[in-house]
Amino acid sequence: MIKSLKPSEYNSELTIPSSKSYMQRAVAIATLSDTATTILNPDFSNDSRAGLGVAQALGCNVEEYPDRIVLTPNHHPAGNIVDVGEAGLGLRLYTPICSLFGNNITVAGHGTLLKRPVDEMIAPLSKLGVSITLTNNCAPVHTMGKLDGGNVDIDAGKSSQFLSGLLIALPKAERDSLLNITAINSKPYVSMTIDILKQFGCTIVNHDFNTIKISGNQHYNCSQYVVEGDWSSAAAHLAAGAIAGKVVVHGLQYNSLQADKAIIEVLENCGANVEVSSNSIVVTHNKLKAFRFDATDSPDLFPVLAALAANCDGISEIIGTSRLTHKESNRAKAISDEFAKLGIDVDITTKPNTMLVSGGKIRGGVLVSAHHDHRMAMALAVCALTADAPIDIDEAESVAKSYPTFWEQWKVN
Repeated sequence: MIKSLKPSEYNSELTIPSSKSYMQRAVAIATLSDTATTILNPDFSNDSRAGLGVAQALGCNVEEYPDRIVLTPNHHPAGNIVDVGEAGLGLRLYTPICSLFGNNITVAGHGTLLKRPVDEMIAPLSKLGVSITLTNNCAPVHTMGKLDGGNVDIDAGKSSQFLSGLLIALPKAERDSLLNITAINSKPYVSMTIDILKQFGCTIVNHDFNTIKISGNQHYNCSQYVVEGDWSSAAAHLAAGAIAGKVVVHGLQYNSLQADKAIIEVLENCGANVEVSSNSIVVTHNKLKAFRFDATDSPDLFPVLAALAANCDGISEIIGTSRLTHKESNRAKAISDEFAKLGIDVDITTKPNTMLVSGGKIRGGVLVSAHHDHRMAMALAVCALTADAPIDIDEAESVAKSYPTFWEQWKVN
């Protein structure tokens, strides 16, 4: 689908959708719970729906209503194949979870997920009693054996998602476990996992992300869980307000553990007007200056940060490009290529692990591609606001992966 966007002011008030990161974790944990869980304020993005499908494949009864989802587990997989769609988090969460059942389950996926390496799971799972086979180091993942617990080294330097999967699965193993963390990025996402596990009654002892101690044979119970608003989805709207008008966003928790809450820090540093109250965040346009930000722990912010930087005076530095190679697209290259069509210089070669974005006039009258990447599509929408002519965005439907209602909520004048 091609979406044509005209240069516009941005004046909007909206309630942001719920967090797919928290939603996917809640569904995974509820699948292993002793009793039924009602999830309030659920997310219905493609990734979250894939997680609900996995829950059903693992024996859960799923009742879906507009404002809630009820999951009732029975811990007996309905077959030996589960499908996580295109969810990278889902693949890394459910591989260790499926290994709890000892049923030799295959974790399948689609699209770009089939090109995203997950070989970092092989050695740790082997030491924990499970062998897996991959296809060119990617999905589908075939599991053999049963997750037993134990002591293991974990390299979470490329992604923390597999670590989150182990944190959810290992409390249900028979033996206690000790994870020695040799490298880690995206610590906020691991903190999110530990936080939601605590709400389900699980105890995990985290020694400053160096070692994590997990007792086996724990029980999960949470009769009601409320999914908080999604900072990742809010980022494009907040940047739009800073660049081209005003936005009032409801539904976000300012004390959230979500990594992408860092968008507020960036907006303040580049000169936007930011007002925070108990029930809303208001961002209004101001003259914007270049910024420097380390996005290593929040790689999903990269596209919208690049769009923000394109509207700032000077050259902005965004650190952490090494985290972008195996996202839905090669995001660093995708940003560089598509922004070049818009007349914006994005340098990803001069400084190691750093993206340099030169602010300037955004050129319209071109067709750009989202590279089948939801974050790219949203960032290109932000760029269109201040272009000198309309911009056409190909693969605009990719927003459905995380934010199906994005185009409905994208209000311009």
